[in-house]
Amino acid sequence: MSKVTIADVARAAEVSTATVSNVLNGTGRVSEPTRARVQAVAGALGYGPAGGGARTLGLAVTAHGESAWDFASVPYFARAISAATIAAHRHGYALMAMPSGPAGHMWRTLPAAGVVLVDSPPGDPVVRLLRARGLPLVFDGRPGELRARETWVDTDHEAMTRGVLEHLAGQGSERIALIAGPTQEYYTRASVTAYRRWCARTGVRPRMVPFAEDGSEGPRLDALLTGDGRPDAVFGLYDPCGRQVLEAAARCRLSVPDDLMVVCSSEDPAYGHTAPPVSTVSLAPEQAGATAVDALVSLVENPPHTPPPVVIETRLEVRSSSMRRPGRDAS
Repeated sequence: MSKVTIADVARAAEVSTATVSNVLNGTGRVSEPTRARVQAVAGALGYGPAGGGARTLGLAVTAHGESAWDFASVPYFARAISAATIAAHRHGYALMAMPSGPAGHMWRTLPAAGVVLVDSPPGDPVVRLLRARGLPLVFDGRPGELRARETWVDTDHEAMTRGVLEHLAGQGSERIALIAGPTQEYYTRASVTAYRRWCARTGVRPRMVPFAEDGSEGPRLDALLTGDGRPDAVFGLYDPCGRQVLEAAARCRLSVPDDLMVVCSSEDPAYGHTAPPVSTVSLAPEQAGATAVDALVSLVENPPHTPPPVVIETRLEVRSSSMRRPGRDAS
């Protein structure tokens, strides 16, 4: 069988060779329908970068921009990547989990038929580059906008946040603080919005502490837990938050859950064995990872059809840290 040429792709897609070159190299100005058609034709014919990635999918976590960090060690991402890999293999594709950090050259030459983007922030430069290449995209987390051959899967963060707040209020909490940010992916923005709305509706004064990416959370949490009108409950949006709050409570000589109740979002089973065991919210990473890959394969193999967005339910695992013991009131 003779090697497919750029002229073959141009002829099949009914465009010029210059247009094919612009699409595959992410250069020039090409309309979205034309870009999608050229990409699909190149993949079907097995030409160049598109053909080389015809049975390969990419996955990236871009929440922290060009900062290099070990996202694969975080339980949520580890489980999502594992489930996504299994789903890709089930469809006959390989899956490449891309490293974080400044990797523009990799995105320009990545031999993939499509990419799953996890926690993509507004103005994500990786998204701009992949769109310029005409690759189909599936977002784990809702993007600001969707274009042709793009869709998303996500958990219901607003409902999750309300559920946690209502659980804590039902256990007697009257002053609930939130650890969130400074990242601006949809998860954080939606959860913060839901928290502020709940506070406004219930008359609770919002108390927010930004999450310290470098682990230097101690002073801010100590100030929060010893200040005037200190909270009687804390909800942390990220995996390390539960341990950080337990450590701060111990330093401040607060009993959990009697003086302070704690809930965090995490997939780490070790929270079931802390002292006391910490209540956690699961964001269903296995379902999210597998669903995202299923949608991406559909976009790759059936370009005219775009799967609808999927909303996944969360689950609150209630443990001792957020259950007020009978006869005990917060001070």
